[in-house]
Amino acid sequence: MNIQDRVKPISFLKAHSADVIRELGEGASPLIVTQNGEAKAVLQDIGSYEQTQEALALLKLIALGRDDMAAGRTAPVAGLADRIRARG
Repeated sequence: MNIQDRVKPISFLKAHSADVIRELGEGASPLIVTQNGEAKAVLQDIGSYEQTQEALALLKLIALGRDDMAAGRTAPVAGLADRIRARG
């Protein structure tokens, strides 16, 4: 199913909300909801939403690590255990 098939007006969502929720729970692709011809919202199942949030959090951690490397805020792995013990 292509994305054009998953773009529906808000009136469709109002009339078929139970069916849409059931389909999403069964693995259907997210639904793009339009209002006055403009895309306004995306409706997806909770599992997909949670996966998306986890992926975004991981990408943010990677970006923070990349920024730390670029700014020279890193330390070599060698001697890590000794540095940790010294803090305690």
